[in-house]
Amino acid sequence: MPGDPGSSIDFCFDGRPMTGRVGQSVAIALWDAGIRTLRRSAVDGGPRGMFCAIGICQECVVEIGDVRRPACTTLVRAGMDVRSILDLPSGRAR
Repeated sequence: MPGDPGSSIDFCFDGRPMTGRVGQSVAIALWDAGIRTLRRSAVDGGPRGMFCAIGICQECVVEIGDVRRPACTTLVRAGMDVRSILDLPSGRAR
């Protein structure tokens, strides 16, 4: 049954297909896939990702359906389209 805890589900991150597990946060699913950078700092362009894993620090914020959400407290869902946030300071090249 596809909704069983731990069963595989497919979603996308920055247009790339990913696989997570039912009951897993977006941050953990991406961590398991080897993805550590979820956004760039608006101050210095440095990489940011999961830090506290409980939604307090906001380092792992991603965009899901045009809404910014902490990846560590958002459960991954089948078909979810997750995008990194690459806000860079003015004048910096991507």
